[in-house]
Amino acid sequence: MAEYANIIVDISQEKLDKTFQYRIPKRLEKSIVVGMQVQVPFGNRRITGYVVELTDKPEYDEEKIKEILQIVRSSIPIESHLIALAGWMRRNYGGTMNHALKTVIPIKEKKRAVEHKKVCLCVHPMEAKNELAECVRKHSTARAKLLEALLREGELEWELITGKLGVSSAVIRALEEKGVVRILRETEYRNPVGHLSKGEYRQKLNEEQTLVAQTVKAEYDAGIRQTYLLWGVTGSGKTEVYMELIAHVTEQGKQAIVLIPEIALTYQTVMRFYNRFGNRVSILNSRMTAGERYDQFLRAKKGEIDIMIGPRSALFTPFLNLGLIIIDEEHETSYKSENVPRYHARETAIERARMMGASVILGSATPSVASFYKAKSGAYRLLELTQRVKEKPLPTCEIVDLREELRHGNRSILSARLAELIEDRLKKRQQIMLFLNRRGLSGFVSCRACGHVLKCPHCDVSLSQHTGGRMVCHYCGYEQPEPKTCPSCGSRYISGFKAGTQKIEQVVKQRFPQARVLRMDLDTTRSREGHEHILSAFANQEADILIGTQMIVKGHDFPQVTLVGVLAADLSLHVGDYQAPERTFQLLTQAAGRAGRGELPGQVVIQTYDPTHYSIVDASRQDYDGFYKKELEYRKLMLYPPIWNLLLILCASEKEEAAMQGAEKLAEKLDSFADGAAAERIFRIGPADATVAKVNDIYKKVIYLKAEHYQTLVLIKDKAEQFIRENKDYKNVTVWFDFNPINGA
Repeated sequence: MAEYANIIVDISQEKLDKTFQYRIPKRLEKSIVVGMQVQVPFGNRRITGYVVELTDKPEYDEEKIKEILQIVRSSIPIESHLIALAGWMRRNYGGTMNHALKTVIPIKEKKRAVEHKKVCLCVHPMEAKNELAECVRKHSTARAKLLEALLREGELEWELITGKLGVSSAVIRALEEKGVVRILRETEYRNPVGHLSKGEYRQKLNEEQTLVAQTVKAEYDAGIRQTYLLWGVTGSGKTEVYMELIAHVTEQGKQAIVLIPEIALTYQTVMRFYNRFGNRVSILNSRMTAGERYDQFLRAKKGEIDIMIGPRSALFTPFLNLGLIIIDEEHETSYKSENVPRYHARETAIERARMMGASVILGSATPSVASFYKAKSGAYRLLELTQRVKEKPLPTCEIVDLREELRHGNRSILSARLAELIEDRLKKRQQIMLFLNRRGLSGFVSCRACGHVLKCPHCDVSLSQHTGGRMVCHYCGYEQPEPKTCPSCGSRYISGFKAGTQKIEQVVKQRFPQARVLRMDLDTTRSREGHEHILSAFANQEADILIGTQMIVKGHDFPQVTLVGVLAADLSLHVGDYQAPERTFQLLTQAAGRAGRGELPGQVVIQTYDPTHYSIVDASRQDYDGFYKKELEYRKLMLYPPIWNLLLILCASEKEEAAMQGAEKLAEKLDSFADGAAAERIFRIGPADATVAKVNDIYKKVIYLKAEHYQTLVLIKDKAEQFIRENKDYKNVTVWFDFNPINGA
């Protein structure tokens, strides 16, 4: 029996990023397990912490080691593998162990369970009648009323007794204490899919789907566990393959986690899984109450569900026999956490699967360049679905040059060609989706006449508009004044692009007054059921046109949509980020994939000021392979991921001088750390202002490091963290790390 417990205290401060040792009292010896939350003395206070290790070896003077006070019974005990996963996340992404633990334990506080109570007699009916007579004699009206009802019915619902009968809980408990009645308690878990009705599942896999499923199943049964990249065109039926594989592992007593971008976690998606697996499925999403989320983790822990579907946080579902992790739309940036530790769900899922002997499926029509690179290099196994289900054709796609529209005097958001096609579809009573590609809008400046975009001469990314007429590069800090005329063609039509979904809605309603229009953006989906309401209305053909941002192109299936219009493809193409072409290609391909999913063929119009850019041209052809080859050459040339690795270090402070001094001092140290890794080239860029240099009176400075190997950057991060901990200058400066950042800083 272990004598000591190493505990990490529940305080998120860098200096407390270590374990403290406590003695296990005799009374708790048999109860303490790894992962348990306990209360311990800490200085003059009582605080909570997590048991991360049990040991017989004291780490310092035994007489000075204090005792654990008590177990916190209201907490969820974490499994040891989740603590190990937290340790891996802390090492690979930075932050404290406490940050990592709070990530893998999304719900710490136990929410009050929903109890279902009934009351029944626990004495012979004759004895109950005697008690009733006594109550009548003593004028105990409420007791008499309850006993009469129980003699008649046998057992009654608690709510019926306290409601319809008007008998108080005190009366029920008084009879319970006398041994006349018994209260039956049953915990009722909140079930977010409990209201659904299971439909029939009749889907049969086609030849391609069957081949992919059989490949994975055969390797799984042979004990081979690996990561697969399932690359399937839009509408190729990846979800059916996922369900076939889930059925295979759950039949063997294993469990599965399915990660889906929250924006795509719709009623339509959930029903597909529910119709096949019924109540063995549950979901997580950010709109659920704390109690609902708590209950799903509890149900998973008790083995009452086999499949958890949800966004990034669902990865930490406490399944004990995890067999499969699926990440749908694996290219989505929402899989990267924006909070410390800034982990990526893809890499973290692969590590959790390794720890638990599970397989991982990454699925996408437009895989991330990083994942496709790993598949091509053999780190992942590549599986392909090249045809749409029932061999439906991919939509035809055409590019409209907005510079030509301007030359012909059309300054409308809608090109003449798109307006003509909308008119045609409205006459045919077919549906239309208009997509505003606003992702990553950060004030780039371009010429409306020739399409020229102002770029950094050192980093080959777009310069961003800042206050005071400045154009700034967010990678190296290069600055230049904002020009009044285009440096390429001399036109005065040079400015930032500003258009929102509300503006587009106004234009569409004016141009097509006969059309029924729905708008889907952050404003219209604020309510808990906002997404569902709009998507259901559109699916039921209560509207002709759906206008929205990226949330309308994520995995939705509307058979009557035959036209998709992309209104401003450039908005994600020039955002001061090396990944902009990749994001643009993905968004345009996903948007195009919404058209022609029913019996009627689909058509796509992409409006752009940059019609020859490879990401736009290849998206219009649905040519991922062509795009990948061009993009990889660009990454090789600029030493960007996945060819090399990138570490972003952000220094933040309420005082700008402190933030800059902290960043400069750290930059000097980073150079010396880099010199120590002489076998490898390391490049430092910065310090410079962050993308948004000041937020809520906090100043932000950034440093970028480039190195070929990820672990080289991890070692430098470790040394930097130690330097920060030991240096008093960082008392008022917060420093955090982000590996291969998704959105810059």
